[in-house]
Amino acid sequence: MRFVIFNADDFGYGHGVNRGILEAHRNGVVTSTTLVVNGVAVEEAVRMSRESPGLSVGIHVNFTNEAQRLFDFENEALVRVELRRQFDQFCQLMGKKPAHIDSHQHVHRARGRRPIFRELAQEHGIPLRDELPVVFKGAFYAQWEWGKGDPEKVSVAMLDWLLRNEVHHGGIYEISCHPGHFDASVRYEYHKEREWELRTLCDPRVREILSEEGIEVVNYHQLPKVVERLSAAA
Repeated sequence: MRFVIFNADDFGYGHGVNRGILEAHRNGVVTSTTLVVNGVAVEEAVRMSRESPGLSVGIHVNFTNEAQRLFDFENEALVRVELRRQFDQFCQLMGKKPAHIDSHQHVHRARGRRPIFRELAQEHGIPLRDELPVVFKGAFYAQWEWGKGDPEKVSVAMLDWLLRNEVHHGGIYEISCHPGHFDASVRYEYHKEREWELRTLCDPRVREILSEEGIEVVNYHQLPKVVERLSAAA
């Protein structure tokens, strides 16, 4: 059995991003998203999430915005304080704990920061990106060279290859994505690329590929039951 979670990062980062994520959920394959609690459109995102109960919502911890440092995140004590502050803000905004934890620009991956993120995740029994039982796949991304987007990297053909070749063993996988609508009022390094992703994620051919491959699309709220199903089948 193979399961995939399509997680849209950056919920709350901007109004165009919010609209794109909801569209990719309602008309496409996105099942999960992660909220940027210090994003400019976070309150709108929270409202939208309440209108879409099938969309699981985790936290997208943000220390960088558009690659600038919001604080000295080489200081582990400051990381611990800011991480818990953002976690508590999520709980206050959403009225519940996040479905899982990941981070903007993968800041949680650094050697000194990963244990701090892992500690929080284990304390609350919440999945952390890059850690089992979910295998993370981040190849669906248009800018592998900074500032140079390539639509082929987020095409239906690319997603087809990823699903057939990288999601080929039994288990649970997360494919991260960044759908959105272009918003002329803001500047993002990753911007028009969001619309490329959105078109692919809503393309009906993607569901056909999933059906052909026998891959079931789930979200993070369903993770405990999915783990039980895999255990029972082992």
